[in-house]
Amino acid sequence: MKMKVLIADKFPEYYTNILRKNDIEVIYEPKLGEDDLIEAAKEVDILVVRSTKVNAAAIENASNLNLIVRAGAGVNNINVAAANKKGVYVANCPGKNAVAVAELAIGLMISLDRRIPHNVADFKKGIWNKGEYSKAEGLLGKTLAIVGVGNIGKEVAKRALAFGMSVYGKDISRIEGVAIKDFDEMDKILPIADIVSIHLPLTPQTRGLFDDKMFSYMKPGAYLINTSRAEVVDEEALIKAVKEKNLRVAFDVFKDEPEGKTGSVSSPLMELENVYVTHHIGASTEQAQNAVAEETVNIISKYIESGVIAHWVNKAKITEQMYQLVVKHYDKPGVLASVLDVLRDADINIEEVENLIFDGGIVATCTMKLRKPATGEMIEAIRVNPNVLTVSHVAM
Repeated sequence: MKMKVLIADKFPEYYTNILRKNDIEVIYEPKLGEDDLIEAAKEVDILVVRSTKVNAAAIENASNLNLIVRAGAGVNNINVAAANKKGVYVANCPGKNAVAVAELAIGLMISLDRRIPHNVADFKKGIWNKGEYSKAEGLLGKTLAIVGVGNIGKEVAKRALAFGMSVYGKDISRIEGVAIKDFDEMDKILPIADIVSIHLPLTPQTRGLFDDKMFSYMKPGAYLINTSRAEVVDEEALIKAVKEKNLRVAFDVFKDEPEGKTGSVSSPLMELENVYVTHHIGASTEQAQNAVAEETVNIISKYIESGVIAHWVNKAKITEQMYQLVVKHYDKPGVLASVLDVLRDADINIEEVENLIFDGGIVATCTMKLRKPATGEMIEAIRVNPNVLTVSHVAM
Protein backbone atom coordinates (compact mmCIF):
# COMPACT_ATOMS: atom_id res chain seq x y z
CA MET A 1 0.00 0.00 0.00
CA LYS A 2 1.44 3.39 -1.03
CA MET A 3 2.29 6.04 1.53
CA LYS A 4 -0.01 9.04 1.08
CA VAL A 5 1.48 12.55 1.25
CA LEU A 6 -0.71 15.66 1.18
CA ILE A 7 1.07 18.87 0.18
CA ALA A 8 -1.24 21.71 1.23
CA ASP A 9 0.80 24.68 0.01
CA LYS A 10 2.70 25.74 -3.08
CA PHE A 11 5.55 23.30 -3.74
CA PRO A 12 7.93 22.99 -6.73
CA GLU A 13 6.75 20.41 -9.26
CA TYR A 14 10.26 18.99 -9.62
CA TYR A 15 10.22 17.84 -5.98
CA THR A 16 6.67 16.47 -6.04
CA ASN A 17 7.79 14.33 -8.99
CA ILE A 18 10.74 13.02 -6.96
CA LEU A 19 8.30 11.81 -4.31
CA ARG A 20 6.07 10.19 -6.92
CA LYS A 21 9.06 8.39 -8.45
CA ASN A 22 9.69 6.86 -5.01
CA ASP A 23 6.30 5.12 -5.19
CA ILE A 24 4.59 7.67 -2.95
CA GLU A 25 1.03 8.85 -3.62
CA VAL A 26 1.25 12.65 -3.66
CA ILE A 27 -1.92 14.72 -3.25
CA TYR A 28 -1.06 18.28 -4.27
CA GLU A 29 -3.65 20.82 -3.09
CA PRO A 30 -1.85 24.17 -2.65
CA LYS A 31 -5.02 26.22 -2.13
CA LEU A 32 -6.32 24.35 0.91
CA GLY A 33 -7.13 26.46 3.95
CA GLU A 34 -7.11 25.66 7.66
CA ASP A 35 -10.68 24.31 7.76
CA ASP A 36 -10.20 22.31 4.55
CA LEU A 37 -7.50 20.16 6.18
CA ILE A 38 -9.96 18.56 8.59
CA GLU A 39 -11.35 16.49 5.71
CA ALA A 40 -8.43 16.61 3.26
CA ALA A 41 -5.90 15.15 5.73
CA LYS A 42 -8.25 12.49 7.07
CA GLU A 43 -6.55 9.50 5.44
CA VAL A 44 -3.03 10.75 4.64
CA ASP A 45 0.15 9.50 6.31
CA ILE A 46 2.21 12.66 5.89
CA LEU A 47 1.13 16.31 5.69
CA VAL A 48 3.34 19.07 4.25
CA VAL A 49 2.49 22.74 4.86
CA ARG A 50 4.15 26.12 4.56
CA SER A 51 1.85 28.83 5.94
CA THR A 52 -1.41 26.87 6.07
CA LYS A 53 -2.54 26.37 9.66
CA VAL A 54 -2.87 22.84 10.99
CA ASN A 55 -5.34 22.98 13.86
CA ALA A 56 -6.23 20.44 16.51
CA ALA A 57 -9.35 19.28 14.66
CA ALA A 58 -7.36 18.39 11.54
CA ILE A 59 -4.89 16.35 13.60
CA GLU A 60 -7.56 14.64 15.71
CA ASN A 61 -9.64 13.74 12.63
CA ALA A 62 -6.67 12.22 10.77
CA SER A 63 -6.72 8.45 11.19
CA ASN A 64 -3.35 7.65 9.57
CA LEU A 65 -1.36 10.85 10.07
CA ASN A 66 2.09 10.18 11.49
CA LEU A 67 4.25 13.09 10.29
CA ILE A 68 3.69 16.80 9.66
CA VAL A 69 6.49 18.60 7.83
CA ARG A 70 6.66 22.39 7.99
CA ALA A 71 8.32 23.40 4.73
CA GLY A 72 10.09 26.25 6.49
CA ALA A 73 11.55 27.00 9.90
CA GLY A 74 8.93 28.07 12.47
CA VAL A 75 6.10 25.70 13.44
CA ASN A 76 3.74 28.19 15.10
CA ASN A 77 1.10 27.46 12.42
CA ILE A 78 0.93 23.84 13.61
CA ASN A 79 -0.91 22.80 16.78
CA VAL A 80 2.04 20.91 18.23
CA ALA A 81 0.19 20.15 21.49
CA ALA A 82 -2.47 18.25 19.51
CA ALA A 83 0.27 16.42 17.58
CA ASN A 84 1.90 15.41 20.87
CA LYS A 85 -1.34 13.88 22.16
CA LYS A 86 -1.64 11.65 19.08
CA GLY A 87 2.06 10.86 18.76
CA VAL A 88 2.34 12.67 15.43
CA TYR A 89 5.88 13.73 14.53
CA VAL A 90 6.42 17.39 13.63
CA ALA A 91 9.52 18.28 11.62
CA ASN A 92 10.80 21.48 10.00
CA CYS A 93 13.48 22.71 7.59
CA PRO A 94 15.62 25.12 9.63
CA GLY A 95 17.99 27.51 7.91
CA LYS A 96 16.94 26.71 4.34
CA ASN A 97 15.24 30.06 3.78
CA ALA A 98 17.57 32.14 5.94
CA VAL A 99 19.28 33.93 3.07
CA ALA A 100 15.96 34.89 1.44
CA VAL A 101 14.59 36.42 4.65
CA ALA A 102 17.89 38.21 5.31
CA GLU A 103 17.84 39.70 1.82
CA LEU A 104 14.35 41.07 2.42
CA ALA A 105 15.34 42.50 5.80
CA ILE A 106 18.25 44.37 4.23
CA GLY A 107 15.99 45.48 1.38
CA LEU A 108 13.51 46.89 3.89
CA MET A 109 16.28 48.83 5.64
CA ILE A 110 17.29 50.42 2.36
CA SER A 111 13.64 51.09 1.48
CA LEU A 112 13.09 52.93 4.75
CA ASP A 113 16.23 55.00 4.37
CA ARG A 114 15.63 55.94 0.73
CA ARG A 115 11.83 55.83 0.98
CA ILE A 116 11.70 53.76 -2.18
CA PRO A 117 7.96 52.92 -1.99
CA HIS A 118 7.09 56.62 -1.64
CA ASN A 119 9.38 57.47 -4.56
CA VAL A 120 7.66 54.95 -6.81
CA ALA A 121 4.14 55.82 -5.67
CA ASP A 122 4.68 59.54 -6.43
CA PHE A 123 6.12 58.74 -9.84
CA LYS A 124 3.11 56.58 -10.65
CA LYS A 125 0.88 59.53 -9.71
CA GLY A 126 2.87 61.92 -11.92
CA ILE A 127 4.54 63.70 -8.98
CA TRP A 128 8.22 64.70 -9.20
CA ASN A 129 9.73 65.41 -5.78
CA LYS A 130 13.49 64.97 -6.04
CA GLY A 131 14.16 67.57 -3.37
CA GLU A 132 12.17 65.64 -0.77
CA TYR A 133 13.59 62.24 -1.63
CA SER A 134 17.21 63.40 -1.68
CA LYS A 135 17.31 63.52 2.12
CA ALA A 136 18.30 59.91 2.88
CA GLU A 137 21.12 59.44 5.40
CA GLY A 138 22.60 56.14 4.13
CA LEU A 139 23.36 52.94 6.05
CA LEU A 140 27.15 53.23 6.27
CA GLY A 141 28.22 53.51 9.92
CA LYS A 142 24.70 53.05 11.31
CA THR A 143 24.25 50.99 14.46
CA LEU A 144 22.16 47.87 13.88
CA ALA A 145 20.75 45.80 16.74
CA ILE A 146 19.77 42.27 15.65
CA VAL A 147 17.36 40.70 18.13
CA GLY A 148 17.59 36.95 17.55
CA VAL A 149 20.84 35.70 16.03
CA GLY A 150 19.80 32.33 14.67
CA ASN A 151 20.22 31.23 11.06
CA ILE A 152 18.46 34.31 9.68
CA GLY A 153 19.99 36.79 12.11
CA LYS A 154 23.47 35.58 11.20
CA GLU A 155 22.78 36.09 7.49
CA VAL A 156 21.49 39.61 8.18
CA ALA A 157 24.64 40.34 10.17
CA LYS A 158 26.91 39.25 7.32
CA ARG A 159 25.17 41.56 4.88
CA ALA A 160 24.98 44.47 7.31
CA LEU A 161 28.71 44.19 7.99
CA ALA A 162 29.33 44.33 4.24
CA PHE A 163 27.36 47.61 4.21
CA GLY A 164 29.77 48.99 6.80
CA MET A 165 27.27 49.02 9.65
CA SER A 166 28.16 48.61 13.32
CA VAL A 167 26.33 45.40 14.22
CA TYR A 168 25.23 44.20 17.66
CA GLY A 169 23.35 40.97 18.36
CA LYS A 170 21.32 39.42 21.14
CA ASP A 171 20.31 35.77 21.25
CA ILE A 172 19.04 33.27 23.82
CA SER A 173 22.32 31.40 23.52
CA ARG A 174 25.90 32.30 22.81
CA ILE A 175 26.47 33.94 19.44
CA GLU A 176 28.91 32.01 17.28
CA GLY A 177 30.01 32.05 13.67
CA VAL A 178 29.65 35.76 12.93
CA ALA A 179 31.87 38.68 13.97
CA ILE A 180 29.40 40.97 15.74
CA LYS A 181 29.25 42.50 19.19
CA ASP A 182 27.09 40.70 21.74
CA PHE A 183 24.79 42.60 24.08
CA ASP A 184 22.85 41.47 27.13
CA GLU A 185 20.38 44.21 28.03
CA MET A 186 17.85 45.75 25.65
CA ASP A 187 17.83 49.02 27.59
CA LYS A 188 21.53 49.44 26.80
CA ILE A 189 21.44 48.82 23.05
CA LEU A 190 18.06 50.19 21.94
CA PRO A 191 18.81 53.81 22.92
CA ILE A 192 21.84 53.84 20.59
CA ALA A 193 20.47 51.67 17.75
CA ASP A 194 19.66 53.41 14.50
CA ILE A 195 18.04 50.21 13.21
CA VAL A 196 16.51 47.26 15.07
CA SER A 197 15.86 44.03 13.15
CA ILE A 198 13.79 41.28 14.81
CA HIS A 199 14.45 37.60 14.01
CA LEU A 200 12.79 35.69 16.85
CA PRO A 201 10.61 32.58 17.02
CA LEU A 202 7.23 32.97 18.69
CA THR A 203 7.41 31.60 22.24
CA PRO A 204 5.73 32.55 25.52
CA GLN A 205 8.88 34.57 26.27
CA THR A 206 8.90 36.48 22.97
CA ARG A 207 5.16 37.11 22.59
CA GLY A 208 4.59 40.86 22.95
CA LEU A 209 8.29 41.43 23.68
CA PHE A 210 8.27 44.79 21.91
CA ASP A 211 5.80 46.63 24.11
CA ASP A 212 5.50 50.17 25.49
CA LYS A 213 8.53 49.68 27.71
CA MET A 214 10.70 48.39 24.87
CA PHE A 215 9.65 51.19 22.54
CA SER A 216 10.45 53.73 25.26
CA TYR A 217 14.11 52.68 24.94
CA MET A 218 14.27 53.26 21.17
CA LYS A 219 15.69 56.52 19.88
CA PRO A 220 13.40 58.91 17.96
CA GLY A 221 13.46 58.31 14.23
CA ALA A 222 14.95 54.80 14.52
CA TYR A 223 14.04 52.08 12.05
CA LEU A 224 12.30 48.86 13.14
CA ILE A 225 12.28 45.76 10.91
CA ASN A 226 10.27 42.62 11.66
CA THR A 227 10.47 39.63 9.31
CA SER A 228 9.83 37.04 12.02
CA ARG A 229 6.46 36.76 13.78
CA ALA A 230 3.77 39.43 14.11
CA GLU A 231 2.98 38.48 17.71
CA VAL A 232 6.47 39.44 18.88
CA VAL A 233 5.36 43.09 18.56
CA ASP A 234 2.48 44.66 20.50
CA GLU A 235 0.76 46.44 17.61
CA GLU A 236 -0.99 49.06 19.74
CA ALA A 237 2.31 49.98 21.40
CA LEU A 238 3.94 50.10 17.97
CA ILE A 239 1.34 52.51 16.56
CA LYS A 240 1.76 54.75 19.58
CA ALA A 241 5.55 54.74 19.20
CA VAL A 242 5.36 55.53 15.46
CA LYS A 243 3.23 58.57 16.20
CA GLU A 244 5.13 59.80 19.25
CA LYS A 245 8.73 58.98 18.31
CA ASN A 246 8.52 59.16 14.51
CA LEU A 247 9.80 55.60 14.17
CA ARG A 248 10.10 54.22 10.64
CA VAL A 249 8.80 50.67 10.42
CA ALA A 250 9.02 47.91 7.80
CA PHE A 251 7.26 44.62 8.52
CA ASP A 252 6.75 41.43 6.53
CA VAL A 253 4.23 40.20 9.13
CA PHE A 254 1.38 41.89 10.97
CA LYS A 255 -1.58 41.24 13.24
CA ASP A 256 -4.60 39.46 11.68
CA GLU A 257 -2.75 38.78 8.44
CA PRO A 258 -4.99 37.06 5.85
CA GLU A 259 -4.43 33.33 5.54
CA GLY A 260 -5.28 33.20 1.84
CA LYS A 261 -2.89 33.98 -0.99
CA THR A 262 -5.16 36.63 -2.55
CA GLY A 263 -8.04 38.84 -1.46
CA SER A 264 -8.61 42.00 0.53
CA VAL A 265 -6.64 43.18 3.56
CA SER A 266 -7.24 45.64 6.35
CA SER A 267 -4.92 46.85 9.07
CA PRO A 268 -4.45 50.02 11.16
CA LEU A 269 -0.87 50.04 9.86
CA MET A 270 -2.21 51.08 6.45
CA GLU A 271 -2.97 54.54 7.82
CA LEU A 272 0.58 55.27 9.02
CA GLU A 273 2.85 57.20 6.67
CA ASN A 274 6.06 55.81 8.18
CA VAL A 275 5.09 52.14 7.94
CA TYR A 276 5.87 49.79 5.04
CA VAL A 277 4.35 46.29 4.99
CA THR A 278 5.18 43.51 2.55
CA HIS A 279 3.03 40.42 1.93
CA HIS A 280 4.78 37.86 4.17
CA ILE A 281 7.19 37.06 1.35
CA GLY A 282 10.42 36.75 3.34
CA ALA A 283 11.02 33.13 2.39
CA SER A 284 9.39 33.39 -1.03
CA THR A 285 12.29 33.28 -3.44
CA GLU A 286 12.74 30.46 -5.92
CA GLN A 287 16.14 29.65 -4.41
CA ALA A 288 14.70 29.37 -0.91
CA GLN A 289 11.65 27.37 -1.96
CA ASN A 290 13.81 24.87 -3.83
CA ALA A 291 16.12 24.47 -0.83
CA VAL A 292 13.16 23.97 1.52
CA ALA A 293 11.48 21.54 -0.88
CA GLU A 294 14.66 19.49 -1.21
CA GLU A 295 14.97 19.26 2.57
CA THR A 296 11.29 18.31 2.86
CA VAL A 297 11.82 15.45 0.40
CA ASN A 298 14.89 14.36 2.39
CA ILE A 299 12.86 14.30 5.63
CA ILE A 300 10.08 12.24 4.06
CA SER A 301 12.47 9.84 2.33
CA LYS A 302 14.51 9.23 5.48
CA TYR A 303 11.35 8.64 7.51
CA ILE A 304 9.98 6.09 5.01
CA GLU A 305 13.30 4.30 4.60
CA SER A 306 14.44 4.14 8.23
CA GLY A 307 11.83 5.64 10.52
CA VAL A 308 14.28 8.37 11.53
CA ILE A 309 12.80 11.88 11.79
CA ALA A 310 15.23 14.59 10.73
CA HIS A 311 14.68 17.96 12.48
CA TRP A 312 12.17 16.42 14.88
CA VAL A 313 10.60 19.43 16.60
CA ASN A 314 8.29 17.90 19.20
CA LYS A 315 10.76 15.49 20.74
CA ALA A 316 10.69 15.97 24.52
CA LYS A 317 13.41 18.15 25.99
CA ILE A 318 14.18 16.45 29.29
CA THR A 319 15.12 19.00 31.93
CA GLU A 320 14.82 16.89 35.09
CA GLN A 321 17.78 14.93 36.40
CA MET A 322 18.20 11.64 34.56
CA TYR A 323 20.21 8.48 35.15
CA GLN A 324 22.11 6.62 32.48
CA LEU A 325 22.43 2.86 32.43
CA VAL A 326 24.89 1.36 29.93
CA VAL A 327 24.88 -2.39 29.39
CA LYS A 328 27.52 -4.01 27.17
CA HIS A 329 26.26 -7.43 26.15
CA TYR A 330 26.45 -10.26 23.65
CA ASP A 331 24.04 -9.55 20.81
CA LYS A 332 21.71 -12.49 21.43
CA PRO A 333 17.91 -12.77 21.67
CA GLY A 334 16.52 -12.25 25.16
CA VAL A 335 19.51 -10.43 26.69
CA LEU A 336 17.91 -6.99 26.61
CA ALA A 337 14.56 -8.46 27.57
CA SER A 338 16.09 -9.66 30.85
CA VAL A 339 17.45 -6.16 31.53
CA LEU A 340 14.06 -4.59 30.82
CA ASP A 341 12.39 -7.10 33.15
CA VAL A 342 14.58 -5.87 36.03
CA LEU A 343 13.65 -2.24 35.32
CA ARG A 344 9.96 -3.08 34.92
CA ASP A 345 9.82 -4.92 38.24
CA ALA A 346 11.27 -1.80 39.92
CA ASP A 347 8.71 0.45 38.15
CA ILE A 348 11.46 2.42 36.39
CA ASN A 349 10.54 3.90 33.02
CA ILE A 350 13.07 4.17 30.19
CA GLU A 351 12.90 7.63 28.61
CA GLU A 352 15.38 6.96 25.80
CA VAL A 353 17.19 3.84 24.58
CA GLU A 354 19.85 3.17 21.95
CA ASN A 355 21.38 -0.21 21.16
CA LEU A 356 24.49 -0.12 18.94
CA ILE A 357 26.24 -3.17 17.50
CA PHE A 358 30.02 -3.56 17.37
CA ASP A 359 31.57 -4.44 14.03
CA GLY A 360 31.26 -8.18 13.55
CA GLY A 361 27.84 -8.45 15.16
CA ILE A 362 28.95 -10.28 18.31
CA VAL A 363 28.77 -7.56 20.99
CA ALA A 364 26.44 -4.59 21.44
CA THR A 365 26.15 -1.72 23.89
CA CYS A 366 22.75 -0.49 25.06
CA THR A 367 22.41 3.00 26.56
CA MET A 368 19.24 3.75 28.52
CA LYS A 369 18.16 7.04 30.10
CA LEU A 370 16.10 6.44 33.22
CA ARG A 371 13.80 8.71 35.19
CA LYS A 372 14.79 7.05 38.51
CA PRO A 373 18.12 5.53 39.60
CA ALA A 374 18.72 1.79 39.55
CA THR A 375 19.67 0.29 42.89
CA GLY A 376 22.77 -1.79 43.62
CA GLU A 377 20.62 -4.90 43.77
CA MET A 378 19.20 -4.16 40.34
CA ILE A 379 22.66 -3.62 38.87
CA GLU A 380 23.76 -6.96 40.33
CA ALA A 381 20.65 -8.70 38.95
CA ILE A 382 21.56 -7.41 35.48
CA ARG A 383 25.26 -8.25 35.85
CA VAL A 384 24.71 -11.92 36.78
CA ASN A 385 23.37 -12.65 33.30
CA PRO A 386 26.24 -14.56 31.58
CA ASN A 387 25.56 -12.68 28.34
CA VAL A 388 26.12 -9.28 30.02
CA LEU A 389 29.73 -8.12 29.85
CA THR A 390 29.68 -4.82 31.79
CA VAL A 391 27.17 -2.54 33.48
CA SER A 392 27.65 1.14 34.33
CA HIS A 393 25.20 3.51 35.97
CA VAL A 394 25.66 7.25 36.47
CA ALA A 395 23.58 10.33 37.27
CA MET A 396 23.45 12.81 34.39
